[in-house]
Amino acid sequence: LEILVTILNENDNSPVFAQPNLTTDVPEDTKVDTTIVAREELSASDADLDTIYYELTTTVQDTDGYFAIRGVNNPEIYLQKALDYDKFNSTTLLLYARDRPVTSSDPTNTATATITIIIQQSDTRAPWFLPCTRLHNDTSVCISSPYSGRVNISEMSTDPLLLDPGPIYAVDPDYTISDRIVYSIVGGNTDEVFSVDADTGNLTMNKIVTSPDSFLLQVMATQVSNIRKYSVATVEIKVINKSNYPPYFEKEVYNGMVFVGLPQRSFVYQAGDPSTPLVVTAMDQDFPDV
Repeated sequence: LEILVTILNENDNSPVFAQPNLTTDVPEDTKVDTTIVAREELSASDADLDTIYYELTTTVQDTDGYFAIRGVNNPEIYLQKALDYDKFNSTTLLLYARDRPVTSSDPTNTATATITIIIQQSDTRAPWFLPCTRLHNDTSVCISSPYSGRVNISEMSTDPLLLDPGPIYAVDPDYTISDRIVYSIVGGNTDEVFSVDADTGNLTMNKIVTSPDSFLLQVMATQVSNIRKYSVATVEIKVINKSNYPPYFEKEVYNGMVFVGLPQRSFVYQAGDPSTPLVVTAMDQDFPDV
């Protein structure tokens, strides 16, 4: 008598990840659709030889949608949305491996792998001139105002010029890189009157100015390691006549009088002389003919 025994496979084994915990670094400027973790590193095995079904989730708030798997049977992780280091610099993904589809009502065995993603800041932004104002609370955009200053006509200043709203200063907004910044004047410097210190940004004079002109300088801030990362700021320098004396009033006290019932914008008259409007005048010894 020949007896044929068939052994039925029982679903009594859970899928197993070769690497249940995995950490990988991802540059901030990685292109969308780039593979982050290869399929070979994430594929799970099942002693029951069942087809494995994968699902990827994130555990960190506001990082959903950046990473995805290629398919329900392909656990390869790829970048689905462009990264921004200022929004988040790390996240943790959970990859589930099941031996039955998610919608199946059959008993299912599940394994979980934890993937830690570390975002590395890339050199993506040009220098920012300070002070600057962030646009709509966006940390990736900061708008600076023009600089302005004054010099006296026919006078040579040996100190760095005082500017408003402050000295020329720029920083690398990719702060974990913090590349060194160098400065140069690239426009508006007629007759090479001014020069800028390449390291400090201090603006100084090379020669006197003999006419009451204005200069509209273009100062460029460049990253040392990447000259394609640069910004240009405007510096307006007004040439004025030197003022040695403060203005003063002709009188210490002015007395005037008004009539009851007059409409707005009516004249105030000199006290004791109702026919002569009250005039307040100031003088300046720097401008005796004015």
